[in-house]
Amino acid sequence: MQLFSLLALATAVAAAACPSKPMTTIAGVEVIDTQIVRDTQAMIKEFPDYLYSHQMRSWLFGAAMINANETLKKNVDLEVHAIATMLHDLGWDMTPGSRWVSKDKRFEIDGAIGARTWLSEHPTGKDWEPSRVRKVFQSIALHGSSSIANYFELEEAVIVQSIGQDYRGPVNGVSQSSYDAVAKQFPQTELLSGTNKTFTWFAQTKPEVTYDTWLEPWGTAFVPGYSAVGHRQFDFVTGGQ
Repeated sequence: MQLFSLLALATAVAAAACPSKPMTTIAGVEVIDTQIVRDTQAMIKEFPDYLYSHQMRSWLFGAAMINANETLKKNVDLEVHAIATMLHDLGWDMTPGSRWVSKDKRFEIDGAIGARTWLSEHPTGKDWEPSRVRKVFQSIALHGSSSIANYFELEEAVIVQSIGQDYRGPVNGVSQSSYDAVAKQFPQTELLSGTNKTFTWFAQTKPEVTYDTWLEPWGTAFVPGYSAVGHRQFDFVTGGQ
């Protein structure tokens, strides 16, 4: 699996190394331990266990990947990585009236907007440079499109691949034992059932944002009366033929 594109690598080499920051260990993985990272962990604990655990695993799998590669350790902005991976699925919040979920946007965009909003409201996040906020936004917005994200900057590529490990297993230097230790502390028991329930909910509650996307099969399979026909690019290009 390609770790990141040549463009992202060039960006990494040109980037200045991040200043030294406090670190701690979670589930055997060394991670950054600044106040904004701790506050992010506390915030996502409010979500259901399957969602909280998924976002924590995404962060920790990614941190393990970074730790296994000297280029990544020297160049990845660890706070950007932590915030983006832990907040990437704010758009999955099925709580009635959730501030994070819109009626007319894909969940990836809801998550990206939510993370940007959360940063703007945080005592230190509000002072982040626009480039750092942009990386959080773009990586979350693109995390369902890894074939595109791999050609953005280093953080975007690494963040998207961090998230993907929760479904596809360890990659890019993450050992099976490290992966298993994270999964033991933050169990994957409800990952697939929770994901299926959430994707079906999207198709039920805002089907128009699932048409012609990779979420469409959940509507077709599980939502009575759901049909993307007439809403797909295929239908427009073929003229309904």
